[in-house]
Amino acid sequence: MKKSNFKHLFYKKKCNFAHANKNKISMKRLIILPLIAAFAQDISAQITETATEAVKNMGVGWNLGNTLDAHKNSGKDISVANYWGQQGVDSETYWGQPVTKPELFAMMKKAGFGAIRVPVTWYNHMNKDGKVDAAWMKRVHQVVDYVLDNGLYCIINVHHDTGADGDSHVSWIKAGEDSYNLNKERFEGLWKQIAEEFKDYGKELIFESYNEMLDKYNSWCFATFAAPGQYNATDAASAYKGLNGYAQSFVNAVRATGGNNASRNLVINTYAAANGYGTWNSHLKDPLTKLQMPEGEAGKGHIIFEVHTYPNIITTSGNTVTNRSLSSIKSEVDGMIKVLKDNLVSKGGPVIFGEWGTSNVDQGTGKTDYDVRRELMLQFAEYFVKQTKAAGMGTFYWMGMSDGPMRNVPAFNQPDLAECVTKAYHGSNFNGEYPDKMAADEYVCFEGDKVLNWGDGITISAAMFANFSSSSRIVLEYKQEASYNALQLFYGDWSVKPSFTVDGSKQFSGDLEPGKFYNTPVGTKHTTSLTFNATTYDQLKKKGLVIHGKGVRLYKAIITDKSSGISNAKAEQNKRTEIYNMAGQRVEKATRGLYIINGKKVLVK
Repeated sequence: MKKSNFKHLFYKKKCNFAHANKNKISMKRLIILPLIAAFAQDISAQITETATEAVKNMGVGWNLGNTLDAHKNSGKDISVANYWGQQGVDSETYWGQPVTKPELFAMMKKAGFGAIRVPVTWYNHMNKDGKVDAAWMKRVHQVVDYVLDNGLYCIINVHHDTGADGDSHVSWIKAGEDSYNLNKERFEGLWKQIAEEFKDYGKELIFESYNEMLDKYNSWCFATFAAPGQYNATDAASAYKGLNGYAQSFVNAVRATGGNNASRNLVINTYAAANGYGTWNSHLKDPLTKLQMPEGEAGKGHIIFEVHTYPNIITTSGNTVTNRSLSSIKSEVDGMIKVLKDNLVSKGGPVIFGEWGTSNVDQGTGKTDYDVRRELMLQFAEYFVKQTKAAGMGTFYWMGMSDGPMRNVPAFNQPDLAECVTKAYHGSNFNGEYPDKMAADEYVCFEGDKVLNWGDGITISAAMFANFSSSSRIVLEYKQEASYNALQLFYGDWSVKPSFTVDGSKQFSGDLEPGKFYNTPVGTKHTTSLTFNATTYDQLKKKGLVIHGKGVRLYKAIITDKSSGISNAKAEQNKRTEIYNMAGQRVEKATRGLYIINGKKVLVK
């Protein structure tokens, strides 16, 4: 779908005869003691919690969706270098989510969640040979630490490297022998890097092989469903063989790194993460029956199977939409659980629903089942969580509950859904915390340390602007890095440079040279406020915004509806000193109080 770590747990004589025997004993000690130490270290490096125990101990889970999995490459040919590595760490905000902070997971823990699935897309952060960008690995590592440090289990995966192809992009991992043979080395190399990065982490960290892997036809439900005639036996067999190859390569690559990875619990997904339920086609169960337990794993108890589900809780006939009966929805849940027990659990591993919700879980505000038929949706959610728990299956809700700016607060924008899900798991007497802020007034679009270059900046998605009014501002915190320094704005589709007003005083058409505007030298830090007229803001809500430039080091970019416009900071001494008091009188020095400095209200302490 667009859908506290535990590092390093340690992780020479009386006669010649006696002298000779003592030397023999010493030599034995020299040999035996290192062997004992190595054996002890090897034992301590083993994760003894089984996959079944892990699923139980995880409790109920949630997906940090549309975040580290976000991407926007426009490449179709994986054989060329520019298909790979086109984005920086700012890709985290491409699909409307803020920069992730640890406070979000503290909130999830207090609400009753026990595990977070962190989808991660990698191809846009690695080169053609499969080498992952160090800054991206560092960011993934940081988010994993956020999750674990809050006492939660964490699953990380390879996400939109698989999936359906679009008009301008194809996935490099496909279910098929040709894809597997072509990408085997690259895929194993990727997982080796991930596994090495986290090899000493404890049982709370779990690796997931790949997300929704599809065949060359982009078939959902089962392999070759989208082929002419809705099935091709030869291509379907190749698809399942390729998928099993990827699963085996994943396990091999992780296990070979040793340490805790030798027995870490691992997740492998069915074809398309399909759950096999239904009777409308005889091939629906194929993704389950064709999935193989990886070699070397049978009987060891460290493999988890994953599927996804987004059932319809409505029926449609023409333009008529009718809610399904709760009894029919419950029957579907029961039937799905039985199919999974018969065809996956029977292979020797527990099952998790790595993603679940209703069929229009992310269709947009005012359109989802949560908006339109909330009572029925909550009834479904409660039953689903209760029944899967009883069956020993884990659940990770897809992305909602806390979404967009609300994650930055942090707060729930669907607090009753979060409460429903956690109480369904823990019991009606569970006392979770579900903070609810009706509207966020500030949204961190970027926070870090990035030197801007032409064509290499930050992107603020259209979805970010949709949550704010046209009177909101973009506030940038940055430093002049060079004698020539410039900020340039484009709409997110790179079509037009929009006009904007700087610090409420002067309008620009797409380009701003901070050094000239503020009359300041290299090394000066600035806090600049950008505002837009209503027409421009409407375009930002449709297209988003790109900010790039030259000679500028960006530290922070936020959208804010806070209306004061007051910078709570000291006046910088290296800026020009045109200082006015609130009566409009020019003064030589700002002492304490509110002043207008270079066209901005500044509170000098």
